[in-house]
Amino acid sequence: MPLPRLSVLLAAALLAVPATVGAQNDPALSARIERIINRPEFQHAIWGIEVYDADLGKAIYALNADKLMFPGSTTKLLTAGTALATLGADHRFHTKVYRTGPVTGGVLRGDLVLVASGDPNLSQRLKPDGTLAFEDHDHSYGGDVTTRAVPGDPLVVIKALAQQVAAKGVKRITGRVLVDATLFNEGTRELGTGVVVSPISVNDNVLDVTVGPGAKAGDAPAFTVSPPTRLVRFVNKARTVAVDAPKTLDFDEKADKDSLITVTITGDVPLGTPAILYAYAVPSPTRFATAALVDALRAQGVAVTESKGGVPDFAKLAPSYTDANVVAEHVSAPATELVKVILKVSQNMHASAMPMLMGALYGKAKKQNGFDIEREWLQQAGLDTRGAQQGDGAGGDAHYTPAFMVSYLQMMSKRADFAAFHAALPILGRDGTLAPIQKDSPAAGQVHAKTGTFAVGDPLNKNTLVTAKGLAGYTTTASGRHLILAIFVNRVAVARGPDEVTKVVGQALGEVAAAAYLTP
Repeated sequence: MPLPRLSVLLAAALLAVPATVGAQNDPALSARIERIINRPEFQHAIWGIEVYDADLGKAIYALNADKLMFPGSTTKLLTAGTALATLGADHRFHTKVYRTGPVTGGVLRGDLVLVASGDPNLSQRLKPDGTLAFEDHDHSYGGDVTTRAVPGDPLVVIKALAQQVAAKGVKRITGRVLVDATLFNEGTRELGTGVVVSPISVNDNVLDVTVGPGAKAGDAPAFTVSPPTRLVRFVNKARTVAVDAPKTLDFDEKADKDSLITVTITGDVPLGTPAILYAYAVPSPTRFATAALVDALRAQGVAVTESKGGVPDFAKLAPSYTDANVVAEHVSAPATELVKVILKVSQNMHASAMPMLMGALYGKAKKQNGFDIEREWLQQAGLDTRGAQQGDGAGGDAHYTPAFMVSYLQMMSKRADFAAFHAALPILGRDGTLAPIQKDSPAAGQVHAKTGTFAVGDPLNKNTLVTAKGLAGYTTTASGRHLILAIFVNRVAVARGPDEVTKVVGQALGEVAAAAYLTP
């Protein structure tokens, strides 16, 4: 589809004016914010903030609003907006399975090829009402007590495709079962969780490994793997230890000559501790999806002989990708739901795939990549991209000024698809990545915003340095004022521990947002 264009150049020019021009800080709001950001824990940190009153058309608080800040996953606001605008709100991915030869007497004399469409939600997320389910702490961020996978069978889509193939009367396949993932290059590991980005995405390209203590000290810990795959074998050499002992857990990965992988679990799991889900990123999403499809076909009574040959020439197979040769198809939820998963739970792999997908779908004719598509769209909308830098879709390599982020969010608020974009944002104290933030604040439920976090270990001081924490979105105050928020803080040292970043930095950003909400 063509990129949207503003019909009135004057409107574009107005949008391009930095939101901080003529800004005068509201004294009461300034006092509330400064009490938060001047705490001792932020002594060495750098803050960049803009609170913009959309009704007045001016910033009511600005601090370093013209400085480039490391935003973490607030980057996904631009990634998701670009995808929503470019794909269109009603876009649905069609993942199809083709035959390359005739079916006679129940025998497919040729190959069976699943062609990856770029749909990142080939999982159990799809609900009967057509929406996508999510858990507040997504399973791809494993290792936390709050980590959850969406209930259900993660291979439900693959199994449904196999069922359709069998229903077409296919009982045996003489050729190969293949997954064509050539839409864009597979292999990049996204910068947050290390999950491999690919046009094919089954269960978000991870295995959910849940580990909990055994019945008594000395026992092997209990563990489960979902979905199971014959490509990865887990060997449990960990042990259950006493209640008060420290917990240590390691996953050591080794591949054999056939690229089958053995993962050895070692370490200590204390009695009385809860079972925790860990995400294991599959090294090859294409092989993982192919094995899952082969097993699902066999479960449907379809005889398959797996090929161990070289890389298939999909260019030669592509002429067989016709409507007449479709033997199975999965239709995704609309793009509005795709965006919801990216933003609500900060799904890194999905966001990282979007620039690649945009380039593959819309950039090839002009030899453009996904960032060319994004830049063209932003500039057509009147935004000055000199206030932005972006090198990936998820937020591991990006910088924005608070003023640019506010201008972007202001532009989005004027679009016809804004309701869907707004509905996809986490809600303060209620859901997504904002569920644990300011739960008891008057602002809980009233701030719709995207979070961002990036941190590195600091072995010198035995702590963690939060290099980026961000919160950007919208709130309507009790008095009815429509505010746009861009709140960033970089370089905050916190103690080691699973909740310290949230308790110290996440809550502080939530407090700033709550202070804005309380503006009379």
